[in-house]
Amino acid sequence: MRKRHTIELMSAGGVVYRANGHGQVEVVICGRSYPQIWGLPKGTPDPGETEEQTALREVREETGLEVVSERYIDSIEYWFVRAQDGSRCRKIVHFYLMKPVGGSLSNHDHEFDFVKWAPVSDACQSLTYDNEVDIVQKGVSMVEPASQAG
Repeated sequence: MRKRHTIELMSAGGVVYRANGHGQVEVVICGRSYPQIWGLPKGTPDPGETEEQTALREVREETGLEVVSERYIDSIEYWFVRAQDGSRCRKIVHFYLMKPVGGSLSNHDHEFDFVKWAPVSDACQSLTYDNEVDIVQKGVSMVEPASQAG
């Protein structure tokens, strides 16, 4: 039996948050109709990009929002087998806490069918993967009370 080698992959993304005026924090989530999935904005680096630069660019492209990074949240790791060649892949995704400073969700790219603001509790119920729920909860716990007031 031939041993498969492991391919190491990296992505970066963000938890974009705002106060909604009712004392609630909302975050941006991205969805697809088929296969039905809700996730956080993230993607792979361009040559020469740092993890944080990747996260900022991918969030801007996938959400249409101009954002600033406030701090690193954490990373998640998962394994999968790549369909096209059967390679075993280990992926690490680094997430940053981000705040919008401009742009519009209507300018999101074609990668997702839906991009929306959702209260944290709704976002956590909607997200497809539990490890992203954990990232949202950890990120929101880092938000300063003054930032939550709007």
